[in-house]
Amino acid sequence: MAKIIKMPEIAAAATSAVIKAWTKQEGEAVKVGDVLAEIETDKALIEFDADEAGVLGKILAPAGKDIEVGAPIAVLFAEGETNVDIDAVLAAAGVASAPAPAAAVPVAAIPEANVQGKPVAVPPAAVPASDANGGRIFASPLARRIAKDRGVDLGSLQGSGPHGRIVRRDVEAANAAPAAAPVQAATAGAAPATATAPVSAGVGSPYIEVPHTGMRRTIARRLTESKSSIPHFYLKADCRMDKLLALRTEINASAPRKISINDFIVKAAAATLRALPEANVSWTDTAMRKYAQADISVAVSTEGGLITPVVRAAESKSLSTISAEVADLAARARSNALAPEEYQGGSFTISNLGMFGMQEFSAIINPPQAAILAVGATEQRPVVVDGALAVASVMTVTLSVDHRAIDGALGAQWLAQFKQLIENPLSILI
Repeated sequence: MAKIIKMPEIAAAATSAVIKAWTKQEGEAVKVGDVLAEIETDKALIEFDADEAGVLGKILAPAGKDIEVGAPIAVLFAEGETNVDIDAVLAAAGVASAPAPAAAVPVAAIPEANVQGKPVAVPPAAVPASDANGGRIFASPLARRIAKDRGVDLGSLQGSGPHGRIVRRDVEAANAAPAAAPVQAATAGAAPATATAPVSAGVGSPYIEVPHTGMRRTIARRLTESKSSIPHFYLKADCRMDKLLALRTEINASAPRKISINDFIVKAAAATLRALPEANVSWTDTAMRKYAQADISVAVSTEGGLITPVVRAAESKSLSTISAEVADLAARARSNALAPEEYQGGSFTISNLGMFGMQEFSAIINPPQAAILAVGATEQRPVVVDGALAVASVMTVTLSVDHRAIDGALGAQWLAQFKQLIENPLSILI
């Protein structure tokens, strides 16, 4: 019996999502676990797997369209069904008729060519690539994206998907090279592929319009809500970094993986939240939510926008563990390969623009959290030591705080404790 496939709730509390691409075509056989489509959430691409076998009889929601959670997106025919009245199936389930004209889709009449699929235009992302010998490589769009970012040769992989198709798990299981730098959406002098043709404004410079992605719309909505509804206040401190830099050099001389300054910052922030648990909170309209562990969100810039993967219970982890987790989460964030639980639910955020040479800045709180630490560059500055002028390595940090959840004195106490740990880094390791 035919079954309606509905838009799943990919992320908690999500009301809609966008089908980025269908990886199955109408008339193509489906097995349990096959990837039917790639669904774009506000932060990542998720592969939507089939939980029943059959034949993809009718696609109701085209790729690129925002669909409400629970709305019908396709009809799955049972194996052996050859003639199905789509409207009757939808009516029996109590949902609106299919957007396409009413039709009975005769599966048996679909040509054998195109893997039993109804001839359709294949999206560019789904077009198979070729290996070095000219052979065709079948891989899902998400697998291709991850492979490109991680430097994995698809021709070297054995696909575990339907008909030998390479899917996400095959790429992630491969011995991948270090993640490549994120590809910019557009190069100088060239418009992004999704942009419209140049439009003359009549007065002033011509322009192009690039449609907002789901991620960009969500970022805009959440930050507007944060800035307009959360009473921010800001605290700033200059941290002497000479001891930390010396300790980092000593550690990296023999460590199997290099520790970054940001790894120390994550560990210090987590240790500070453990020392001052009353600051590890968030505001709700009915109660103060106090967190049992320091789940540190680390802001990562991607091609589509900012995403904040979470290092869970960072206060209990070593520097090397934090370093490995941050590197892995950042690489997969840039590949749109994070699962929702990997970027949701943090209790505190760190945003570091020091690598871009920014001396200091103020960040917008990431709701529902109550604080975010903005980290600037470590640079040589003049300082006064024992009444004499000297030169030291200094890093400026700015703490943005939700005044509803954390008072000024507690915020100042938190920042003073963080500064103490950063300036005496051995205490972070104890």
